[in-house]
Amino acid sequence: MMKKIFTISLLALSLAGYAQKIKIVEGSLAPLKGQKSVNTQFTYDDMLIGGKGIPEKEYIEKRKKELDEKEAGRGSKFEQAWYADRKERFEPQFRELFAKYSEMSSVDEKAQYTIIFHTTRTEVGFNVGVASKPAYIDAEATIVETANPSKVIAKITIIKALGYQAMGMDFETGVRLQEAYAKSGKELGKLIAKETK
Repeated sequence: MMKKIFTISLLALSLAGYAQKIKIVEGSLAPLKGQKSVNTQFTYDDMLIGGKGIPEKEYIEKRKKELDEKEAGRGSKFEQAWYADRKERFEPQFRELFAKYSEMSSVDEKAQYTIIFHTTRTEVGFNVGVASKPAYIDAEATIVETANPSKVIAKITIIKALGYQAMGMDFETGVRLQEAYAKSGKELGKLIAKETK
């Protein structure tokens, strides 16, 4: 029991330097007042990987090569999971937490407004049991009129949305990043709820 408490305390201290920031950088969320639903779209164009900002394509090729050197075919499995996790894990988690905290449905293609969630940076982190580094994402959420996407209502930046599990069972990259999208959905939902009261 003491070991668990110590581990959680260490994790809390290590995360102190990873404070998430969410900020409205353009426009206003006021038009969303009274809306019962929004549409959500996700983009990953020009996404950078890690603190050094390696282009995604370069990162995938490098990682595939590393994994294939350890075990033939492992690199292809990694690449498949990298893209599949978006639809299977990240986007559903974002939508679920966003809906919970904003009290708005987030899968209505006929909604008046659409949130375009663009992941600009992904830090995959790691967890090897004795040492770990949390995953996080940076993103821009642009809210537009669904019928006229060039009409921007607001832009919001999300910096360092952390992805980790408190009990340290986040050994898979996809699991860590799933938590980062859940966190993003939660914080964006809370912000919209607060700004549209």
